[in-house]
This record gives sequence, C-alpha cells and structure tokens, in this order.
Amino acid sequence: MKAVILAGGRGTRLAPYTTVLPKPLMPIGDKPILDIVIRQLRHHGFTELTLAVGYLAELLMAYFGNGERLGVKLAYSHEEQPLGTAGPLSLVPNLDERFLVMNGDVLTAINYTEMLAHHRASGAIGTVAVYPRSVKIDLGVVEYDEHHHLTQYIEKPTHHYRVSMGIYIFEPRVLNFIPKNVRLDLPDLVKQLIAAGETVNCYPYDGYWLDIGRPDDYAQASADFEKLAAQLLPE
Repeated sequence: MKAVILAGGRGTRLAPYTTVLPKPLMPIGDKPILDIVIRQLRHHGFTELTLAVGYLAELLMAYFGNGERLGVKLAYSHEEQPLGTAGPLSLVPNLDERFLVMNGDVLTAINYTEMLAHHRASGAIGTVAVYPRSVKIDLGVVEYDEHHHLTQYIEKPTHHYRVSMGIYIFEPRVLNFIPKNVRLDLPDLVKQLIAAGETVNCYPYDGYWLDIGRPDDYAQASADFEKLAAQLLPE
C-alpha cells in the first residue's frame, strides 16, 4: 500500500524549535514524530511511502534516507513553492492505486487497517478520519432577536464537534481534481469533491489522537508517549 506524508510545512506555531528543525523531526521520547508515524504505517502494511517535503527538506532526507532502516521504500517529492496540503499530491508520481495521505506531525493510535477496510466498504472517493472535540466557552453566551430582545442566555456552554484528524484515504481518480503546481488545501479539495457529486466518507475515531501544532501540544505528546509507547508503537 502507498501513503503520502505531508512534511513540507514550516511549523511556525512551534517556533522557535522549528527554526532549526522541521516539525516532523521534533523528538517524542527517543524518536522523531515522523519516525513513529512511519513505523505505525509499516505495521499496517503501508510500505511505499512518499514524503512531500519543502522546508528544511535536506534534514529529513538525511535522517530517513531511502527508508530501508525502517523497513519501507521511501521517496521524496519536493515542492519549490508552498502548495498547501492537497497541492503536493499533484507532484507525487505513480499514485495509481488507493492511497493514504496524512500530516507528518500527528500522534495517534488509530488502526489504519480498520480505516482502510471502512473506506473500501463505503465505495467513496475519499475518507476523512474524524475525532470528537469539545470546546468550552468561558463566557455567558447571549442570543437576541431583531428587536434586541434577549431570547437565550447560556452560561459557559460547551460545544461538541467532529474535527478532521489530518488523515485521509483517497481513490487515485481524486488526482483529476488537483491541478499541478497550484496551491490547494485538503479541506478545499473535499469541498470540490462534494460539489462535483462525489461521496466523501468519514471514519469516526475516539482513541488517542494529538495534533502537535503548538508548544503545549508538544509537551503533552512527550508526556503521553511515556505512558502510551506500547500502544503507539505496537511492534
């Protein structure tokens, strides 16, 4: 199975760490985040991987090489200018079969095999892994009508959402919707697919997941890994 890992961003929210290291090389325990991701994918049968690289690509290439050390076949697709999260797929050769796309800074215990089976059964062009997230508003929320008469007063409500985990599975014909060398993000690609009448499926997951975007996320991931190493690295 093939997978594309998005590893070309600048990781500005994790500055100043990412001024000298690309975010996927930030260590979690004794391994970079991306090292953990690659080991997980290999465990679930994804052995042909492409890293979509840009910022500090030479450091990623020096660390991972051709992937042999991790038991995978690893190639690199280099974007000369930022192409968003979907645009880099237009530069990856030989995506001629069903493939997975994910961010290179996601720490999760998701079962990729089960997600793949869920996608196959759906018959959809794409599947998005989704996660429950609750957001508490630490203020009193008011609603009022056109006459400014108060109709609702909700003290510190909690809103519940399903959010994208940054993990997708696509059929190869999705590439027909991605122009070459044009910036395009995955949320916009998904909207285009729906507008074109294509079916995009969701794979709900409520286990461990953390998007390592900010310094406090990184600190949380490091602390969690000590407790969840066996779950996150099943091999």
